[in-house]
Formats: sequence, structure tokens, C-alpha cells
Amino acid sequence: MPQLGSLFTPFHLSSKASESAKSQSSHQTPTLPDFIQHVRKLTGIRKEDVYSHLRIRDQFQSTKDDINIVILTGQGIFCIDVKPWRGTVSAHNKTWHVQVKEEDQDFTNTCIEQIEDPVKAIMTKTANLCSHLQRSGVPVRQSLFFPRVLLLSPDCELDEELRKRRELISHGQTDDFLKSFREGYMAWISDALTPSWLSGRLSYRQMESVREVLRRVGTWDLVSLHCGEQLKGDFQGCQYIALNRQETETLEFSRVKTLSADSLWALLGHAPQVTVKMYKRGAQGWLGKSLNASTTIPSNTAVIFRISGEEVDAKIPANTIHSILLSN
Repeated sequence: MPQLGSLFTPFHLSSKASESAKSQSSHQTPTLPDFIQHVRKLTGIRKEDVYSHLRIRDQFQSTKDDINIVILTGQGIFCIDVKPWRGTVSAHNKTWHVQVKEEDQDFTNTCIEQIEDPVKAIMTKTANLCSHLQRSGVPVRQSLFFPRVLLLSPDCELDEELRKRRELISHGQTDDFLKSFREGYMAWISDALTPSWLSGRLSYRQMESVREVLRRVGTWDLVSLHCGEQLKGDFQGCQYIALNRQETETLEFSRVKTLSADSLWALLGHAPQVTVKMYKRGAQGWLGKSLNASTTIPSNTAVIFRISGEEVDAKIPANTIHSILLSN
């Protein structure tokens, strides 16, 4: 079982190469949530047209790779993977190299990390999204999908061959790329009135249909711990909890907070317990979230959770959990 201490990581993008170069740079690479806020501020795009961590099944309905950001515009659907790399990036056959130089007083050490081709990866995920929309009854031409890999760090340098790839957006090109999404009132009117086959853009009706499908696409389940850390991945289950994911959106865990009450339970021969409240999926009503069910479980009960990037399930004690947010 993986040690939980090594898995308590905040929601940000990481890379071995970027970590090794962190001390060599005065620039601070933004986190993905911060970057999404920058996207919305610079482009004026509505919140409902920017999606993060969408997990799209492939044609065999098996693999679910997530796309960092999906932006819906009249121009088309932009599928973007964001990389925080620092160093020099070059392509070598099927793999890419991120080369970082670590300089000390006496010597210079070069670290090279090998990674899978990110352009090929985002193109595959973009094709899967196109197929998913078509299976969902939304016929959008493949030419209206734009796969991109965006490099967040100003300390990332592409070699000459990679600079020719239109799918790659360097740090210096980012704001111009985002500003291209700005659309005026006349473009909005055109999208509302002109058929897609005539304008070469997404029609207003198509965009609304795409939004409806994307709202139903799953992301990651999110575990929030009492220590303030968050884990993303897939909730696998718990021995004492039976739920319907289609109906349940949030599980809230409340534990005994006082030492005296905790000790009293122990003196009476009972293990401390945790109350789990399950709330219905959907918008809140006037009185807040609607309770779906409630149960009480031993505080040391293991909640089984497959953390993103791990190959085995983690067993998280119920008394360390504050809440679990379930994706669609």
C-alpha cells in the first residue's frame, strides 16, 4: 500500500525536470487553477465554456485520460494540455527530452528526463472527445477541434524543430494565443443565425449542445482531508457505505471532536465512530444541500481510493477525511 504521507499533494501540475530546476529560476510557474483564472480574465470567456480535467473514454470505452483544459468558442473546441517544464525540450523519435542544467560553484550537472510525446497524446485525447460528442448525438466536424500543448514556464525553451509545431504554445506566445479567443457582438450574432456548414464555425445551437454533453463528462473524484490536503483520483468504495453515484454528489465525514467523549467510547468498549452524510447530486435548494442518506461507521474504517498516477489503491482512515466530492 502506498504511504499516505507521500500522496498528500495539492492540486498543481508537477514534473521531475521542473522540480530540479526550481532553485535555478526566479520565475514562479502558476498552478493550473491560477492559469484558468488568467484565461477567463484575459479572454472574457464565460465560466461554463472553460472546463478542466475532463476524462474522456476512448473508442473502446475503456481508457479515461484527462484533458487539462477544454475551451469552447465559436471558432471551435480547443483541447489543451498544460506543461510546467523548465529547461530545453527536444524530440527524439517517440520520446521527448527535457534537459535541465544544475549549476554549482564547482561544476555543472545536466539532468535529462524522458517523456512521452505530449503532442501525440493531446491529439489522441482530442480525437476521443470528438468521437464522444458524435456518439452523444452532437455532430461536430473534426476540423473544429484544435489540440494544443501549452508551456507555462518562461524558463522552458523549445529546440528549433519543435518551434515549428503549431500545436505547441510557448510561454511568450500564451497571451496572444488567448487573446485570439476574444469575440465581438457581431461574431455572437453570426453564430446564433448562421448554420455551421456555411460559416465554418460552431453555431449557437451546436455550442449549447456541446455544453450539455461536457457538463456530464466526468472529472476526478476529490478527497479533502482534515489536514487541508486534497487527493484526486477514483473513489473505489468503503465497507460500510452503499451509495448510488448517479444520485450522490458529496460525502461529508464528521468525527468526535472532544477527547473526553472519545475516551468514554473507549471505556465502554466501543471504537470511536464517524458519521457520514451523503448529499444528493444537483443544485442546492433554499435550505441548502438535500440529504440523501446518513450512516455511522467505525473511525478506523478504510476508505478505498485510487489516487491519480498510482498503480495500487490507497486505504485512507475515515477519521482523516473531511469530505469526498464524486464526479459525474
